[in-house]
Amino acid sequence: MKFSKSILPVLLSASFSICSISSSYAAKETVPDGTKLSQSMRFSGPYVHNNLTVFLIHGKDSGTGQAPLTLEEALAQKKVVIKETGNVNELNIQNLGVMPVFIQGGDIVKGGQQDRALQSDMILPGNSGMLPLKVFCVEHGRWSQRGHEATTSFASSSYGLASKDLKMAAKLSRNQSEVWNKVSEYQMKASASPSVKGSLAALPSPSSLELTLENKQVRDLTGEYVKDLSKVITGKNDVVGYAFAINGKVNSADVYSSNALFKKLWPKLINASAAEAFADVDTTKKFAPVKEEAVKACLDDAGKAKPSQSETIGQARVEMQQTDKNVLFKTSDGRSKQLVHINCLSK
Repeated sequence: MKFSKSILPVLLSASFSICSISSSYAAKETVPDGTKLSQSMRFSGPYVHNNLTVFLIHGKDSGTGQAPLTLEEALAQKKVVIKETGNVNELNIQNLGVMPVFIQGGDIVKGGQQDRALQSDMILPGNSGMLPLKVFCVEHGRWSQRGHEATTSFASSSYGLASKDLKMAAKLSRNQSEVWNKVSEYQMKASASPSVKGSLAALPSPSSLELTLENKQVRDLTGEYVKDLSKVITGKNDVVGYAFAINGKVNSADVYSSNALFKKLWPKLINASAAEAFADVDTTKKFAPVKEEAVKACLDDAGKAKPSQSETIGQARVEMQQTDKNVLFKTSDGRSKQLVHINCLSK
């Protein structure tokens, strides 16, 4: 693993707040003129394992109070229930507890009639009542019970979408057929990886992305990346996000309102990055190390665009900015108006 010898100083005392979304969505606030999105962040790295390069993003916590629960935590603690509606692209969700729950676009929920991936970020308030949840199926063909799983509800969310193409299909294109195609493409690429023996499609549902990610070969191969890279955040209490590159090309970046929220999500995030990296290994090619400037360029390019889409989902307000090269999703708390999550994807 390679560690950078230089760490940039903190640039702007305003920290993450330059990206705050105003209380009026009509204002269409973007990064102020002359200010680059990356100027509010400090980067460290690169940290490298095989074809996966990670940069950590440091900044001040902009959130107040205790970090929200993640969907994985809330389901494990039985504080959230997710139920089938009979509609492939919509489920119902309810928060039974008092703590808000942060749900990240791309989170996979396992079970029901079919495994689903969540379309967009959502903040689920405490004691929410039953609310609609927009989803995409990531398991083509099944509409029945699988093993001993419940057909009417979902019990866990341990994995997220495992490729940028899948995230683009769900969050940008919002097209079910494209999501199914990208699941199939990922399964074929992963099965063709030099270290994999045989197909990764798993019975009783070969089309399930979740079951592919649970496959022992995949867990072993991604585990090599995770073991090496997951520990890079140890002792760093100002880390609020990360960016990564695969095969020398910037892939995406995620930044959160607090170190506490980022740390909760880190295991799922690094596992998804590793799952994508191992599937894209090309032993016949060498790639030049990604530089910090390339990550900054991705964030700055997307951050300068005017918002082209905004919507309210639960307690969250989600805004999209897009250029020819990159797309940026910004999620803020509709009550506090504080930014919770930035996700930048390189096209």
